[in-house]
Parts: sequence; C-alpha cells; structure tokens
Amino acid sequence: QLQLVESGGGLVQPGGSLRLSCAASGFTLNYYVIGWFRQAPGKEREGVSCISSSGSSTNYADSVKGRFTISRDNAKNTVYLQMNSLKPEDTAIYYCAAGSAGVPSLRLSRYDYWGQGTRVTVSS
Repeated sequence: QLQLVESGGGLVQPGGSLRLSCAASGFTLNYYVIGWFRQAPGKEREGVSCISSSGSSTNYADSVKGRFTISRDNAKNTVYLQMNSLKPEDTAIYYCAAGSAGVPSLRLSRYDYWGQGTRVTVSS
C-alpha cells in the first residue's frame, strides 16, 4: 500500500525552527516530485514548496522564500522541509504529496498521493 507519513510538527515560538519529514512506504520516492502543502483553519490548502525527483529543482511560495528549505534523501526515501524564522501565520496542518516526475509545481492537482498531515503551531 502506497503511503506517505509526515512527522516533525509541534508547537514552537515565533522565530523558532522545525524540520518536517515525509517518509514513504510501499513505493520509492525517487521517481516522484514531492510537494509540501499547508492548510490553516478556515483557509484553502496552499502550496508551500516542491522539489524535483532528482532534487536539482525546487520551488517555494513567496510567503516562505528565504525561511523554508526543501530537500530530499532518496537513499532514505524521505523528503524534508526545514522551517526557520517561523511566524504565527505559518500555523497550519502541513501535508506532503507525491506527483509524477516533471517540473515541480505548487498546484495541488499535480499530486496523486497525500499524507495525513502534521500540525504546526507557532505561538508564544
């Protein structure tokens, strides 16, 4: 069974950091574009960052550029999202998703497999 599992969420103070992980089971992430998305209460799900299957190409939403970094370790079948300088507006459930290889995109429709999400709360 194809499955994506996110971890690393939690409560952090403004200005703090978290690293999210997205681990795959039942399939190999190497051939997939991986995206990170988030959904805040009462808002639509939005794209945060994505990375090509090789890791050579990345894309970020304007709201997180310079603060978040996406990376992947294909040997560990895992993708990461390093989040620094966190703000209260980053509070959301964060999801990872896998889509067919190609140009990384922040469009939700490009992704076929989704994890269950991990909650990130930024608050003092």
